[in-house]
Amino acid sequence: MALKEKILEVMGGVHVGAVATVDQGRPAVRFMALRGQDDLTLVGATMKGSRKVQQISKSPDVAISIWSCGEYTDPYVVIRATGEVHEDRATRQKFWNEQWAQYFQSVDNPEFVVLTFVPTTIEYTDPTAGTMEVWEREAMVAAR
Repeated sequence: MALKEKILEVMGGVHVGAVATVDQGRPAVRFMALRGQDDLTLVGATMKGSRKVQQISKSPDVAISIWSCGEYTDPYVVIRATGEVHEDRATRQKFWNEQWAQYFQSVDNPEFVVLTFVPTTIEYTDPTAGTMEVWEREAMVAAR
């Protein structure tokens, strides 16, 4: 199985991830529901006034860990990504999920924003096999 496919088995669809941002030079971690897209981008939602929006706006470098929370031997991913805050209606409409209605009421709530996380590197670890593989975004590799 190709590395991208193995990564998508861990992070594709909706998962809870530990998202780390930078707050005044120090790490700040919180759990977020994120949807893994086929292009390996992760998408989440939050309130415009949240600390994470402020932190990502100041420093878009984030780290994210996703694990199934099933067996200790399940594969997991550790992601370095660039976070972006999207306030425009087109993006909010594109990613709107009815499960978010309980928090944001509707896509038109001005406090509702979409967060996207575009990975630069993803470490895929399979504890059973004792292996770790690294995926890198091609544009990043070419820029080196």
